[in-house]
Amino acid sequence: MPENIPFGLLAALVGLLGGLVLGLAARLGDFCTLGAVESAIYGRDQTRLRLWGVVLAVAIVATQFGGMAGYVDLSATFYHAIQWNALGSIVGGLIFGYGMALAGNCGFGALVRFGGGDMRSLVVVVVMGIFGFVALSGPLAPLRVMLFPQPDATGPQGIVNDLGQLGLPPAVVILSIAGGLLIWALAHAGLRQNPKMIAWGVAAGLAVAWGFAGTSWLAAEGFGAVTVEGPSFTAPVGRTLIFLMTSTAGGITFSVGSVVGVMAGALIGSMIRGLFRWEACEDPRELGRQVGGAALMGIGGVVAMGCSVGQGVTGFATLAWSGPVTLAAIVVGAMVGLRQLIAGYQPG
Repeated sequence: MPENIPFGLLAALVGLLGGLVLGLAARLGDFCTLGAVESAIYGRDQTRLRLWGVVLAVAIVATQFGGMAGYVDLSATFYHAIQWNALGSIVGGLIFGYGMALAGNCGFGALVRFGGGDMRSLVVVVVMGIFGFVALSGPLAPLRVMLFPQPDATGPQGIVNDLGQLGLPPAVVILSIAGGLLIWALAHAGLRQNPKMIAWGVAAGLAVAWGFAGTSWLAAEGFGAVTVEGPSFTAPVGRTLIFLMTSTAGGITFSVGSVVGVMAGALIGSMIRGLFRWEACEDPRELGRQVGGAALMGIGGVVAMGCSVGQGVTGFATLAWSGPVTLAAIVVGAMVGLRQLIAGYQPG
C-alpha cells in the first residue's frame, strides 16, 4: 500500500464501493425497508420483505465467518465495544420507524431516492442529518446520555456469546440463525421466481461484510487510525454534511464514502432502469410531514445507535442483540405510522 495515501481516504474508498453496491441493490433489486413493510401489509406481497432474509443471511455468514477467520474485528465495532442498552434500542427504534413512515423513507431510502432525482428526499436527508447531530452532540445530547447511557462494555456480549454460555458452539448459532432467515426468505414463491432480486440481496449482504473487512484491515494497518464499521445512515449522514461544508467531522472517512456511494449507485441504477427524473414536493403539508419524520429519524437513529440498515442489517450481521431488537422496533414504529397515514388511525 502506498505510504502517501491517507488511511481516511482508503476507508472512504472502501465505503464508496460498498455504498455503490447498496445503492444498486436498492434500485435494481428493490431492497428497501419501508417499501418492504408497506407492500407486505397493504400490498399483500411479501417478496420485498422476504428479500431481507437473503440480505441478512449473507451478511451474517460473511461477517461472522470473516471474524472467525481473522478478517473482521468484531470486538472493535461499537456494537460489541459499547454496552447494549435495550431501552435505547426499543425507544430509538420505535421513534425511527414512526419517523420513517412519516418521511416516506428511511435515511438509506432517502439517499437512494435523491440519487434518482427526488429533491424531496434531499430535504429528508439534510434534516435527518442535522437532528441526528442535535441528539448526538447538540442540545439534546445531555438528555440522551442521561436517559440512554452508552458505557463501554465490561466483557464479551451478543447473541453468539450469550448462547455460547448455554453450550452452543458459535458455528451452530451462526448457521442456525442465517439458515433460518434464508429458509424463511426462499419459502416465498415470489422471491424464488426472481433470481435477479436474490442476486442483489446477496450483493447487499456482502457489501456489509466488505465494509467490516476493509475497515478492520485498515484499522490494523493504521494502528487505530480507522474505525471498524459497516454501513449506517443516520449520524454518518450528518458527518458527511459537515465534512462537505467544513472538511471536518473526522475528515474523509468510511461514512463519507458510503453515503456518496449509495447516491452514486442509486443514480446509476436509476439510469439503467430509466427511472431517473426530477421530482419536487407540490404539497406543503406533505413536505411538513416529511420534515417532521426526518427529524424523528435523526433523533431515533442516534438513540438506537443505528438506523434500519445500521442496526437492522449491519448490527444484525455482528449478531449483537441491538440488531434484531432495533429492527423489530423499527418495523412496529413504521406499522403504527403507516396505519395512521393510510388507514386514518388516530391514537386515543
